[in-house]
Order: sequence, then structure tokens, then C-alpha cells
Amino acid sequence: MKKKLTKTIVYSILILYAVITFIPFLWAILSSFKPLSEIVAADITFFPENFTFNNYLEVFSREPLFLRWMFNSIFITTCMVLLNIFFNSMAGYALARIRFAGRKFWFFLVLLVLMIPFQVTLIPSYLILKELGWLNTYQGLIVPGMVNATFIFMMRQFFINFPKELEEAAQMDGLSRFGTFFRIVMPLAKPALAAQAVFIFMASWNDFMRPLIIMSEEEMFTLTLGLNSFKGQYISFWNLIMAASALMTLPSLLIYAFFNRYFIKGVTFTGGK
Repeated sequence: MKKKLTKTIVYSILILYAVITFIPFLWAILSSFKPLSEIVAADITFFPENFTFNNYLEVFSREPLFLRWMFNSIFITTCMVLLNIFFNSMAGYALARIRFAGRKFWFFLVLLVLMIPFQVTLIPSYLILKELGWLNTYQGLIVPGMVNATFIFMMRQFFINFPKELEEAAQMDGLSRFGTFFRIVMPLAKPALAAQAVFIFMASWNDFMRPLIIMSEEEMFTLTLGLNSFKGQYISFWNLIMAASALMTLPSLLIYAFFNRYFIKGVTFTGGK
């Protein structure tokens, strides 16, 4: 009885928390189908009284660069995910399996980088990109973020628990270190790679600060920056902002739905939260 009572209380708290968290998101989605006058009215309504799809059509007609912003976000995020998966996995595998001079030093350096707040490196990164001439370019956003210390550490934790017998069997069959990594280790690391991909996708897709600092021309804006175009000095078109936000949220939901089963396994295996 005590276990059932405890379980009931825990689940009730979790359900309540989920509902409280979901209500603002649901209100934002429903508001994307409301006219502006209904959103800014004194009486707040949860469900649309005048249901309309015009907000979604007006997002594209009012801002012709919206598709370009969407392409920029997709291109930058895709490159970030692929490059991070490749380099973070190789670095994590090297720290977990390969014995080389200075391995502990590099591992502690990765841990040290984890302790440095992102905001501290913004100004040095900007000055370096300015000297390289990479401001307002794709590489200015992609290259500095193509390696992440957090996911190097996460992949190292995964590869430490990876069975050595599989690698030894591959080496006995004549595979090189690179062959073992790409043909044996990587295919079996799908849970960790999926978890890493979801985290990196979410961070890159929703990133606002770095594009704000690096990008200056409207054609190079990402979706997060482009949403500001619907805010004026005296009025904000909240109906268009809600519609654009809903379109921006859709890829994240699809990615998580597709990688959900791998994501849960990856978080369990790597000890990430």
C-alpha cells in the first residue's frame, strides 16, 4: 500500500508538472490561428474565437526572406550535427581506448573547457572570426561549434563501457583501428550518437546569441533572428510571431519523435541528463 501510494503521488506530481509545462506551448500554437486583435485584446482567450490560417500565409508574404532563413537554419544545423557526431565520437573513442602520451592532460583539458561559461568566449571568438574574415559567413557559425567538449566527454563515457571483445575480434580479422571504429564501433553506438544528435540539433536550431553576433546581413539570418523582423518599434505582430514559432518548432518535434527510442537508450548508457 505504501508503494502504491508513493507511486500515485509521484505520478500525480509528474502529470501536474507536465500539464503546467505544456499549457504555454499549447496556447502559443492555438494563438497562431488567432487574428492579432484577439491576441492583444483585454480578455485573454485560450481557444481561437475567429479561427484563421492567414497568419501562416502572411508569414511568407510579409517576409520574403523567411524561406532563406529556414534554409540557413537547416544548412547550419545539419552541418553542426554531422561534424559534431564525427569529431566528438573520434575524440571520445581516442580518450577511452587509445593509449597515447598526454591522454590524461587532454582529458582534463576537456573537463576544464566544460567549466568555462559560453558567454566568456563570445568576445574572443568574435575577434578571431573578424581577423579571419569569417563574420557574416556560414563557416563563422559552423567551424567554432563543430566540436563540443560536453559530447566528447559523453562519448568517452559510452566507449569506456563498450565491449573490448568486439574490437579485439575485428582486429584479429584484419581490420585497422580506423576500420574497427567505422565498421564495428560506430554502427553499435547508435543510441549514444542519436542522443548526441538530438542535443546538438536543439542547441544549434534554437541558438540566438551566436547568430546575433556573427550575422549582420538579413539574408544570412537564421530563423531565430528572423523572428525579430515581426517586432516593430511600437507594435509586435504576435499572431505572425506565433505562426513562425510553430513552424520553427516542427522540425525539433520531428527529430525527437524519430530518434526517441535511440535517445532514451543513449541517455541511459552515457549517464547524460
